[in-house]
Amino acid sequence: MALRDELKEQGDLLFRYRSYFPILMLIPLGWFYIQSMKGPTDFQAYWEASRPLEWLALGVSLVGLFIRVLAVGFSADHTSGRNTSAGQIAESINQTGLYACLRHPLYLGNYFMWLGPVLFTSNPWFALGFTAIYALYYERIMYAEEAFLVGKFGEQYLNYSKKVPAVLPHWAGWIQPQNTFSWVKVIRQEKAGILNLFLVIFLLKSLAIYVYTGTWGYDLWWLVALCMALIYYLIIKIIQKATLWLSVDR
Repeated sequence: MALRDELKEQGDLLFRYRSYFPILMLIPLGWFYIQSMKGPTDFQAYWEASRPLEWLALGVSLVGLFIRVLAVGFSADHTSGRNTSAGQIAESINQTGLYACLRHPLYLGNYFMWLGPVLFTSNPWFALGFTAIYALYYERIMYAEEAFLVGKFGEQYLNYSKKVPAVLPHWAGWIQPQNTFSWVKVIRQEKAGILNLFLVIFLLKSLAIYVYTGTWGYDLWWLVALCMALIYYLIIKIIQKATLWLSVDR
């Protein structure tokens, strides 16, 4: 098999299961987080002193979420979706808004969203390792995605890709979005990502408490955040199941 065909095959497979990437990260993430707490002798003091880093890490994740919100909210219909089993889907090429600055804003947003929990470990080497693995993983997905788009749109996509970088934004290329911002798309598509983010953080903190005290406990701040995210998720799911409010753009 030619290398380009092999890369596309790998990319299609990874694209289909890309939502599981954060799960693969949980074990090393938990291990490095526990290691970061083995140095201090006063666990409670270290716990409180690490709070500013936690807020900074959450801020990084929220930057990633903001990038995703802008990309999804202004995207054309039947593009920028979370489709997995259906494979690649695109009825048009997004070329305005964030898509005028970089070709894959959703993957850049994903990176920052999951870099946040990685920063909880306060280990720069783990952050670099995560970045390298993330780049290798999504490089193949982007290759497969672009092969699909070239096959479907031909010169139109090739000309677009010549002007717009893949993941490093060229902000001077910003073009006013041609579509009206859709909160319906954002609410419908980002609910799981928000819940997963706060669930991972809550599990990290609970794991640390168990390792160092021998009993299960929780950090009140992150428990409240998780409960709010869970309530939000359940409300949106119920609305989707029971009504048509989120089935079409309004």
